Amino acid sequence: MLAAVTTQKCTTELVTRERPAVPDGHVLVRVEYVSLCGTDLHIWEDDYASELPLIQGHEIAGTIVERGTDVAFEWTMGQRVVVSPMVFCGTCPACRVGRVNACQDMSVLGCYQDGALAEYISVPASKLYAIPDNLPTELAALSEPVSISMQAVNRARVESGEWVLLFGAGPIGLLAVLYLKELGANVVVVDLDPDRLALATEFGADLTFQSSGEFPTAEQRELLLAHVGQAGPTVVIEATGVPACVETAIDLVACAGRVVLVGISDRPVQISQRTLPVKELDLLGSRNSLLLQGDALGLIDRNQSKVSKLITHRFTLAELQKAFQTMADPDVFVGKIVIALETQEQG
Repeated sequence: MLAAVTTQKCTTELVTRERPAVPDGHVLVRVEYVSLCGTDLHIWEDDYASELPLIQGHEIAGTIVERGTDVAFEWTMGQRVVVSPMVFCGTCPACRVGRVNACQDMSVLGCYQDGALAEYISVPASKLYAIPDNLPTELAALSEPVSISMQAVNRARVESGEWVLLFGAGPIGLLAVLYLKELGANVVVVDLDPDRLALATEFGADLTFQSSGEFPTAEQRELLLAHVGQAGPTVVIEATGVPACVETAIDLVACAGRVVLVGISDRPVQISQRTLPVKELDLLGSRNSLLLQGDALGLIDRNQSKVSKLITHRFTLAELQKAFQTMADPDVFVGKIVIALETQEQG
């Protein structure tokens, strides 16, 4: 089979590999689409806790073409599926309480071990989710990032009628907007990019603010509180990884509110030790998703026209180097890039 290997910093090569074996309990999936995210770019730039060389690709959709023994009858030849890339130990404290998405020994296909930027991948059948009949396989590949957005919202325990302030209108933030609106929440989105904010409005945001790097200005604060109430929003979700946004989230959230951090950064955050106890806040982290890809497929299926707007570029496997270069170009507006493993016309 053909596989694209990230061999060193900013370099991918198309190579021939043996088609993977299909042990007991596994299926062989012919990979059809892999979507890329910011983590993929960091790995390609050799700025991530991954070891190169590596076959990347963790947002995976394809078709079952071979079954090992002891595979449940629900998984049939020719069935379209997405693959959960999470690999968890099942025995650490997090796994023992059912929070496998926070496994202390977590691995992820395409991040820490070879993934799906190859024509075939062999995976345990337990990692599969069936694609709804009317959902295009290409859109189904986005179920992994959708599940991450849903996890962040679930961590916040959002209820209908609440005002949620969301920092970041990238794919994770935009997909969170879709889920928040289905839950009946009111959503305010903050971002630097007017094009992303326009998408946030299309996805259902009730109010958006463009930040020039410092948010909120006095005028923006007044307008925000006029909508959400003078106490502030009861939930803030931080999806940028910018330390200043975390500090602002804690400042703006209402007393007894919840702040969820899904954006990741190694940079430190400075907060007063007085604020959290005095406001009695829940400051929560959100990682991966707690087996939510099936629910994510349903959310995509119900919102196909909106989710499809996230896909701004399409490339073939042979064009992967160009795809990463496009992601890295600050002058190009990129939503989601999809890699087609079969010859597709580039969009």
